[in-house]
Amino acid sequence: MTVISNHMPTAELQALDAAHHMHPFTNGSELAAKGARVITRARGVTLTDSEGAEILDAMAGLWCVNIGYGREELAEAAARQMKELPYYNTFFQTTHVPAIALADKLAELAPLDLNHVFYAGSGSEANDTNIRLVRTYWAQLGKPEKQVIISRKNAYHGSSVGSASLGGMAAMHGQGGLPIPGIHHIDQPNWWAEGGEMSPEEFGLERARQLEQAIQELGEDKVAAFIAEPVQGAGGVIVPPDSYWPEIQRICDKYEILLIADEVICGFGRTGNWFGAQTYGIRPDIMTIAKGLSSGYAPIGGSLVSDAVAEVLNRGEFFHGYTYSGHPVSCAVALENLRILEEEGIVARAGSETAPYLKQKWEALCDHPLVGEATIVGMMGSIALTPDKARRAPFAAEAGTAGLICREACFANNLVMRHVGDRMVISPPLVITRDEIDTLIDRARAALDQAHARLTDEGLMRAAA
Repeated sequence: MTVISNHMPTAELQALDAAHHMHPFTNGSELAAKGARVITRARGVTLTDSEGAEILDAMAGLWCVNIGYGREELAEAAARQMKELPYYNTFFQTTHVPAIALADKLAELAPLDLNHVFYAGSGSEANDTNIRLVRTYWAQLGKPEKQVIISRKNAYHGSSVGSASLGGMAAMHGQGGLPIPGIHHIDQPNWWAEGGEMSPEEFGLERARQLEQAIQELGEDKVAAFIAEPVQGAGGVIVPPDSYWPEIQRICDKYEILLIADEVICGFGRTGNWFGAQTYGIRPDIMTIAKGLSSGYAPIGGSLVSDAVAEVLNRGEFFHGYTYSGHPVSCAVALENLRILEEEGIVARAGSETAPYLKQKWEALCDHPLVGEATIVGMMGSIALTPDKARRAPFAAEAGTAGLICREACFANNLVMRHVGDRMVISPPLVITRDEIDTLIDRARAALDQAHARLTDEGLMRAAA
């Protein structure tokens, strides 16, 4: 058995990593010169690296460790399932108990009539499924020309060819010939950066009505669906104005366009409810799930599908699937994760107790000279860094410069807080306590102080013209 607690020196681990490991979303040469941070163990909300430093993980890994690290029950569930049935597929008119049980539990937890699940191995895979699913749905109804899926700029829906095309991130579209045909993007509801002189309510309506305009321009007979995250996560935790989602729902209803809620980040308690659709009162036809489904302990994702859409799809064969669709070990781990989230009241407690406390502490960061806005929904928040609060001005320096400086200051203060451009974002495990929230805020404020001092010293506290 490989022993990971007694490891070789950090420098040797970093050298091996640089020699053989290609990291996601990383400049490999830069990382090799710097050396990767090596995480060796974790418990609760705390990571420990190879040098013994204890780090508060305010990102829950990649938005996913809702239950916190170190829950042995999930390891035991995986071990039991591996001993009983380590793998079997769900092709060829076959199923197994973990896939059945998890599907039943998801139907119980999901809102409305989202009573069916098509399993995938990740959110990216699930959104690839959704492309084919909605187009097949309309074809089954005799409308094969309904192919176009509308999404938003700066949305994130995965990094495979299909899911990255659904997403609206220019840097990703610049590699690999993306987006694929049949995807159309409208503007995001980011009032802080793009609202100008409009009130948040006016801006929310204006951005929502871009969907109606796009449907009219493309042709209602050509548009299959609209996909969006209830709160844009990787785009910077962009919380939409209150006017936005009701108008989006009205438009989808008016034009009979399928609504896909990408709940990969927002689902399983992140917004204070089990699903972001409940937080915003929307009625999706399809929900994309992953991340918090297993709290990251095992790879799994899926598409939750309404009764009406499933009935149409089930009229014929859907030529689609993955080797690991409904993997029995992942399903068993997800089931145990959901049991603990529910039976221990973790989602309910986060929504009613710790999330409001975090909101109070987080929004107080607005008094910092570097912070222009602090927004938060449930257990996902962001702050906008700015050299000029009154004008909501961006920095004169290249976008992301200030954010990177602040992120490095966070690391120096043993805090994982991510930067998206010049926004700092958090998404801590749902099990974070009030004392740990206090620690998070103290370290965040210290990092902001250090970033502000460095930006000032280097002449970077200047607004763009």
